[in-house]
Amino acid sequence: MQQPVRPNLVRIAPSILSADFARLGEEVRAIDAAGADWIHLDIMDGHFVPNISFGPTVVKALRPLTTKPFDVHLMISPVDAYLDAFAEAGADTITVHPEAGPHIHRSLQHIKGLGKRAGVVLNPGTPAKMLDYLLDLVDLVLVMSVNPGFGGQHFIDSQLKKIAAVRRMIDANGRAIDLEVDGGVDADSARRCIEAGADALVAGTSVFRGGPDRYAANIAMLRGG
Repeated sequence: MQQPVRPNLVRIAPSILSADFARLGEEVRAIDAAGADWIHLDIMDGHFVPNISFGPTVVKALRPLTTKPFDVHLMISPVDAYLDAFAEAGADTITVHPEAGPHIHRSLQHIKGLGKRAGVVLNPGTPAKMLDYLLDLVDLVLVMSVNPGFGGQHFIDSQLKKIAAVRRMIDANGRAIDLEVDGGVDADSARRCIEAGADALVAGTSVFRGGPDRYAANIAMLRGG
C-alpha cells in the first residue's frame, strides 16, 4: 500500500494564472516570500485549450524577480516550435502534453537537450499507460485534475486513481521523478492527492484567495499545516 507523502515534503507551486495581472511582478514576489516552492506558469494559446494567457516575453520579464524554479506548463499546439523560446526565457521545468505534438518522445528529448527538466502532462482523459515508454526521459509527471484551460474548476475525483497508478509506476522506475497535480486543489483535495502519492501541488485560486496577507497561510493549508 502506498504510504502518504509527508506534508512537509510536498512542494507547492502557485499558478500565477490566478494572480492580479495588473501587479504581476508584485504577486510573484509575494508568493515567493510566502513560501512557494516553485512558480507555476500556465501558457495557453487559445487553440490547444480554450483560453489565452501569455508567452515567453512575460516569463522573461518575471524571471529576475525570484530565484524559485519556474515550472512552465505549455498548453500550446504545435508545441515543439516554442520549446527554445521558453527555455531561453527562464523556464526550469517545461511540461508538455502528448497530444500537443506528433512525437512526444522527441519533444522530451529536445527539452532535455536544452538543459531543462522535462515533464509530461496527463489530461483527465489521458491514461497513465501513456507513460510506459516515457518515464526514463521525464523529471516530472503532471496529472491534470481538471480539463486544462481555466482556473477555478472543481477537482475531478476519478483522477485520484490515476495519481496512485502513476505513483506506482514512478516507484517501480526508481528514478527521482516528481508527481505533480493541477486543478481544483484546495485543502480537502490536496490531502487526498498527497495520500494518493502526489509530492507537488499546483494551486491558483486557493493560494491567491484573500490577498497577499493570506498567501503564507493558504500555502501552509495546502501542505496540511
